[in-house]
Amino acid sequence: MQLDLELYREHFEVQPGVTISYVDIVPERPLQTFILIHGFGGNSTQWQYQIDTFAQNSHVLAIDLRGHGGSDRPDHGFDMDQLVQDILSILDHALVRQQIVLVGHSFGVAIATEFAVRFPERVGHLVLIAGAGEYAIRAPYRAAFHLPEIILASAQPLVNNFLDASLVSLKHLYQQNMKAWVGWDKFSRLKMPTLIILGNRDQVMPQELYERVAESVPQEHSEILRVDVSAHMVMLERRDAVNRAISRFVEAANVGSRQPRWRTRFETDSRGILLQERPWLAYYEANVPATIHVPLQPIPRLLQRSARRFPSQTAIVFDGIKQSYKTLREEAFRFAHGLQALGVSKGSRVMFLLPNSPQIIMAYYGTLEIGAIAVMANPLADEEEIVRQANLVEAEVLVTRVDANFAAADFSSISTVRHIILTSIQDYLPWYRRKQVDANGHIANWTKAATDIQISFWKSFLQQQTAEEVGEKLNPLDTAVIQFTSGTTGLPKGVMLSHENLLANVLQIRAWFGNVGVGNETFLSVIAISHVFGMTTAMNVPISLAATMVLQSRFQVTEFLSAIKKYKPAFVPGVPAIYMAMNNHPNVRRYDVETVHTYLSSGAPLPIEVEEAFEKLTKAQLMESYGMSETSPLTHMAPLNGRDKVGSIGLPLPSTEARIVDLESRRPLPPGQIGELLVRGPQVMQGYWRDNELTSAVIDDLGWLATGDIARMDSDGYFQIISRSQEMWSGSNGEDVIYPRDIEEVIYELPSVEEVVVVLFAGRPVAFVRLKNNAQISNNTIIAYCRRRLPEHQIPRRVILVGEFPRNIIGKVLRRELAEKYEKDVTAGIGGAGQHLKGLRELD
Repeated sequence: MQLDLELYREHFEVQPGVTISYVDIVPERPLQTFILIHGFGGNSTQWQYQIDTFAQNSHVLAIDLRGHGGSDRPDHGFDMDQLVQDILSILDHALVRQQIVLVGHSFGVAIATEFAVRFPERVGHLVLIAGAGEYAIRAPYRAAFHLPEIILASAQPLVNNFLDASLVSLKHLYQQNMKAWVGWDKFSRLKMPTLIILGNRDQVMPQELYERVAESVPQEHSEILRVDVSAHMVMLERRDAVNRAISRFVEAANVGSRQPRWRTRFETDSRGILLQERPWLAYYEANVPATIHVPLQPIPRLLQRSARRFPSQTAIVFDGIKQSYKTLREEAFRFAHGLQALGVSKGSRVMFLLPNSPQIIMAYYGTLEIGAIAVMANPLADEEEIVRQANLVEAEVLVTRVDANFAAADFSSISTVRHIILTSIQDYLPWYRRKQVDANGHIANWTKAATDIQISFWKSFLQQQTAEEVGEKLNPLDTAVIQFTSGTTGLPKGVMLSHENLLANVLQIRAWFGNVGVGNETFLSVIAISHVFGMTTAMNVPISLAATMVLQSRFQVTEFLSAIKKYKPAFVPGVPAIYMAMNNHPNVRRYDVETVHTYLSSGAPLPIEVEEAFEKLTKAQLMESYGMSETSPLTHMAPLNGRDKVGSIGLPLPSTEARIVDLESRRPLPPGQIGELLVRGPQVMQGYWRDNELTSAVIDDLGWLATGDIARMDSDGYFQIISRSQEMWSGSNGEDVIYPRDIEEVIYELPSVEEVVVVLFAGRPVAFVRLKNNAQISNNTIIAYCRRRLPEHQIPRRVILVGEFPRNIIGKVLRRELAEKYEKDVTAGIGGAGQHLKGLRELD
């Protein structure tokens, strides 16, 4: 897994006017602390491969020396005393108290050696890579460092592409320190275990200078590694060999042996320590860490990073029109400045009622940029529910489409909604692609009876603002999003998710995906971004990877498949309803569906028959995952390339704990037994909006979240969802428990069945069934099949064929609404699919 080092970058003022930049990564229960010191003209990012390896088990600090990388570039303080003091200050600031593994490269060897000699009690292990006891650089470079500073400063642009340091700073470092440093006697005073790594064919300095280092360190403390076919940057050119050598060296020194202990490494690393508590770690893929460190960074940093690194990379493809990351960031900044002009400040709530479009991404990141809270509501909800949610969170600004099915008058009773920003799906289409719309009619609809609410229109609202960076200081622990739950079993609740929660889930998913390319991936983003699953997997994760998001405002299976064929996305986050539609689509293979690297399913249980039929039909991989709005959302996922157990939700993500507890005693249950699923991790919500009582009812004092899902864990740590606790019931004898999924999976076995949902009515299960296109099967045939496969108390009392189910915005069936419609029909004496059920219309 390649870490995004800039997300972990910190800054500390080591003395007045001088700030040092460093990368700081701390996994759960670190084994030791690595301090990485680069050389002359280097920077902390040159340690990328070492950080990726050692940060899985250890605390890692990679420091930019003053004058280098992201550190300040003063005109003083380059003597050895000050450089050593800088390192000491960073260690104290980072609260590093235990002995460290100190690693230096090139002139960083000199600095590391000085530190080890002066503070031997703080260095447990010392690693010296391609260093010498004196640094006599070549004549042309020596001459350059005698030039006036004004000339060096003017030449700086010529070296910026390959040198991340100030030429003026390098002159100071050379003149004040490097040219006079002699360390041969200092090597002989080293008392801690020391590993010397030498490259071959080094062109920077004579090879004999490197060899002399190995001879100068006391033999009883030293170990030497010579890496052939390499040069000065050996830790980059032969990174695996160097990483293995450092790992063996540290482990052997820890146990008092020089023998490589590769056979016991798994038992001594942090994953091995955690294995007793988390058996699923044994089935993690090799490049997936057991834990992750969540840096204290706000979510807007994701977009800022990608736009700086890949400004011209396509961020969005919408209706065939492309927008770059530079444009996306600028539009987000404009929206942020526009909100500030309206008086919106930190903590204010901005509500979105938008389908997938460039506007929802711009508004989301622009809102978070100023510390305001993005309220993600369902644009398909009815007016009454939308007004209730806006009133609950006291939204100040509403962003929605001009052709929405309600008007500003509907919000006139909500004093806090004082500004509405209207947009159109056509705002980012060229003039020749725009369709004729009744704009005047829509505007009149919005403005009637709304004298106390201001109306703005998206394009003009943004055009009045600057695209300059906002610069607001954000607290990552603050609430970033209020996400309303799906409302499948009750009224939607407002879930508070912090920047830290959301970033944690992004990093957990990225860790699970392994070494995914940055700046060259494509996601097909049809899943609603206004839902937490889409917000994370279809927006935040791809933005963190500087990936291209192919946005679709609705799911229409032919358009969806055509996008797969045209754009060849690597990742497609979706829900079971999407994969059911693909299974039932004629000639699906003609759309190159097998080219997708990963199809991800969440939002509802993935029926076994659907998964198996999909993978057989498409020859592609379909990964089931699990989550909820309260967990940002994902907590479990099937391994990307490892063992996948059909019917399970996979394994808990890095830094996620999960357990099954007894429904009554709440005691943890052993593998194989059924109980309620509890989860704990950095992605778990802050709580429900202004409802401490409900929050306390689901999150205990130790941070365990009760999911309300009935599940079990097998002996390997794979989890399987059985049912929602609200959807299970006891049989007629009061003892036999009935789980709807047990019945649904049996009915799915019938070839004619596309989708089935089972609900309880009058103490008996009722099955609602949607058939595949042109399929025919009778209700009685389905019941007869259930009689052969199920015990008496699980046989549906009735099977009702429907055209479509009521769904939330991501396609999950609203069981509560389905049951209510059925109850109305029965109460009216209609029975079966009466007027209410027949009103369920077919989705696109």
